[in-house]
Amino acid sequence: MLLKNYSNKVLECGTDEAGRGCLAGPVTAAAVILPQDFLNSILNDSKQLSEKKRTLLRPLIETDALTFGVAHIFQDEIDRINILNASILAMHESIHKLKPVPEYIIVDGNKFKPYNNIPFKTIVKGDSKYLSIAAASILAKTHRDLYMDKIHAEFPMYNWKQNKGYPTKEHREAIKKYGITKYHRKSFKLLPEQSSILKLKF
Repeated sequence: MLLKNYSNKVLECGTDEAGRGCLAGPVTAAAVILPQDFLNSILNDSKQLSEKKRTLLRPLIETDALTFGVAHIFQDEIDRINILNASILAMHESIHKLKPVPEYIIVDGNKFKPYNNIPFKTIVKGDSKYLSIAAASILAKTHRDLYMDKIHAEFPMYNWKQNKGYPTKEHREAIKKYGITKYHRKSFKLLPEQSSILKLKF
């Protein structure tokens, strides 16, 4: 059973990101403030749910939330500031979209930077402990997946529709065969045997 609240503040937001370990595409974060009476028996950490359940939950969360925000930080910025900073920036940008402004922030994981002097708490595996972080994990994952589906149409040979940019064997074989695209994160080790930066092919 997921917990409703950490701080006892009415306007407590949960935030989480998706796509941190991917080789291509953005890192995406969401922030959500749920009403005090919010109930949902299916809601859990997005990684524990099927794509079908995540797709079902997304509009329910977006309709029932007091407020939510979603933000992408794209591959060029990830390469410039590194993936940890990009993940935190995505969370900050998603929180910035919240109206009303949260009184407290709970964050999945153990790394965060202060945002506008709002008190916060990092919670390891928070997406499997608190409803608002679980809701944020669903929105981050589903919004990012939609983006990867869209760019799959541009470069179908990498099968991002299926692997969403994660380092699957199929994705890495396609990088070997076709090279990299403008969507790949050039600061990442895209191939296990990679000794230098791969050249852009698309």
